[in-house]
Amino acid sequence: MTHADIEYRRATDLDSVWSLLIDIYATVRADRLHDPHYSVDRYGERLTRHAAEPGWEAVIGFDGAEPVGYAYVNTLRHDDRWWHRMSTLPPQNVMDKPTVALKEGMLLPPWRGRGIARAGHDALLAARPEEQATLMVNPLAGDGKVKALYEAWGYWEVSSQKPSVDGPVLTAMLRATRPPASVADSSGAQGSGHA
Repeated sequence: MTHADIEYRRATDLDSVWSLLIDIYATVRADRLHDPHYSVDRYGERLTRHAAEPGWEAVIGFDGAEPVGYAYVNTLRHDDRWWHRMSTLPPQNVMDKPTVALKEGMLLPPWRGRGIARAGHDALLAARPEEQATLMVNPLAGDGKVKALYEAWGYWEVSSQKPSVDGPVLTAMLRATRPPASVADSSGAQGSGHA
């Protein structure tokens, strides 16, 4: 099974995909659900808040009828709290550019390592009007492998922030929504697909 065998479906209405996103999240985070920050209830609160923000959109990957993972984004404004929680504020010209934030991405274990997360990420960003994309990642996730994966996708570190009191300090990363072909080609779409 490769990413070419996966169908990516878009959603802009949270109610139509709520249960699906919650189920995938609970499966991927099963080993962390005891931690209040990672509980299903807290995730549901974040998901509801994110979906109420401008430009919310999700892409869900399916192998036939079986969901394999998802990613969702929303549009940031120049005065968005996303920017103002950074430990070091990015330059104004960065915050003023039309930006989409990847708020969450999950891929079920059986489909990892096949380029599926990257293909879903790219499918989601391909139709976005924003000039740049940003995300936050726990630099310790996967012993640094998740951050390295995003770097391979063309993201670079711009700052850090701690979005919640009981959550980890996250690395804020940024890239062009559609990077130059040389970056896209060199990142290995068939590589590790954990996001």
